[in-house]
Amino acid sequence: MREFDLASTSVRELNRYLHKDLPAVAAPKVVVTHPDGAHSIACGLDAPVDVEVHGHVGYYVAGMNKHARVAVNGNAGPGAAENMMSGFVRIRGFASTSAGASARGGCLVIEGDASLRCGISLKGADIVVGGSVGSFSAFMAQAGRMVICGGAGDALGDSLYEAVIYVRGEVKSLGADARFEPMSAEDKKAVAELLSLAGFKHDPAEFRRIASARQLYHWNAEANQEY
Repeated sequence: MREFDLASTSVRELNRYLHKDLPAVAAPKVVVTHPDGAHSIACGLDAPVDVEVHGHVGYYVAGMNKHARVAVNGNAGPGAAENMMSGFVRIRGFASTSAGASARGGCLVIEGDASLRCGISLKGADIVVGGSVGSFSAFMAQAGRMVICGGAGDALGDSLYEAVIYVRGEVKSLGADARFEPMSAEDKKAVAELLSLAGFKHDPAEFRRIASARQLYHWNAEANQEY
């Protein structure tokens, strides 16, 4: 195990070690202390390393993650796990705007609430939120799954494509072309698997499915911009 105390060591040095100097052992572990809201911690990782951060982080923690497992014992600023390709990222506190933006693979777990635009332009990853999400979450989400154990703000799933949202709490409003659909047995199985992966114990039957009505797939000149 290697420990980096960011009170006396730079984020640049931490990331250089994670990118270039990891030992040739299975799943090396790196512990980060005193992050104090620093940005870009554990970004661009491309190795099966375990990173444990003790404290709050700033922008883009675990951004562009590939293979790594990153846990933040605190809150995260904007863009946590944005453009993640694979691996597993857990935020044990709250996440600011655009968590999981454009994520293509892997799984992001946020144990608290997530702010605006969680999962914006999601492209295949799974996101599980233990609390609620802000407005315009899953905006233009193209693929992947989002499980929301709390509620959601306005315009959830606006301009949704093939991604699917499962929500347990109240939704203030759905976005354009998003609609509630019946929960199938496969949906309940998927929710159960994602909840188990995240470590949450809700009943999958309490969730509702939101998917695209597919009215925006083709231009309709007669719609007069009303969908």
